[in-house]
Amino acid sequence: MSTSRRGRRSALLAALAVPTVALLLGSTVPATAEPSPTTSASAIDQDHELGSQIRRVEGDQSTPDTRKAAERARGTDAIGQQVDASVAGIDVSGHQGNVDWANWWNQGKRFAYVKATEGTGYTNPYFAQQYNGSYNIGMIRGSYHFALPDRSSGAQQANYFVDHGGGWSRDGKTLPGAADLEYNPYGATCYGKSQAAMGAWIRDFHDTYHARTGRWPVFYTSTSWWSQCVGTSQQFASTVPLWVARYASAPGTLPYNWGFYTFWQYSSSPIDQNVFNGAYDRLQALANG
Repeated sequence: MSTSRRGRRSALLAALAVPTVALLLGSTVPATAEPSPTTSASAIDQDHELGSQIRRVEGDQSTPDTRKAAERARGTDAIGQQVDASVAGIDVSGHQGNVDWANWWNQGKRFAYVKATEGTGYTNPYFAQQYNGSYNIGMIRGSYHFALPDRSSGAQQANYFVDHGGGWSRDGKTLPGAADLEYNPYGATCYGKSQAAMGAWIRDFHDTYHARTGRWPVFYTSTSWWSQCVGTSQQFASTVPLWVARYASAPGTLPYNWGFYTFWQYSSSPIDQNVFNGAYDRLQALANG
């Protein structure tokens, strides 16, 4: 483990002593952690950032050249038109601690996703600083949930997410919440579920999030994980913006039934790097619903 990662772990462990975190609009997130099913590891060991398991399994092949190529992303936007514009963004979790949002704004980042929850017991103790700080600097931001489909139902996890930072408001700067769907950090790749069962779990999350917020969630995933664990058991392209993970110069083949991506996570260096597939006004439109 790198020195910087050990430092972030130490800082986060210290922060877990704080009982609550003040959130936008006055709500709070308890700084509790969901225990591992097999160990008594500390809360930091249960904090899995977006893409951490995809990088573990699939690797990160990004280079300075591939990152430059991704930042010049071209493709098809959400209404099927060819676009020659993209918007740069990042995603963060408790591992980043208190984020210097001015630094990232000055580097041209205009949106951010912030980890809110994992399972039904973990909340990011830095959520308020990250979620509100990105908003205050001028970014369009949203929150994400690291799904653990073998722990509780999709509905339970969607409700936990909404109750702890995953909500949505039509303020022009809040993106719909994202479900982080990737390899199991604790064991079997597909959390012990068949494709049909996994598809049903995701549908449960999808429907519950919509019922609670009036918005369909964003799905973050990799094509390899989705093909193995969900396959063709469910179709979400008509409602769900796709956030695809692929650390290369192009997003490649997309998961089943999606014809285009909305976000693309193309590198984890020096922080998780993303692009929105369209111009800034289309990002604003996604935020406004």
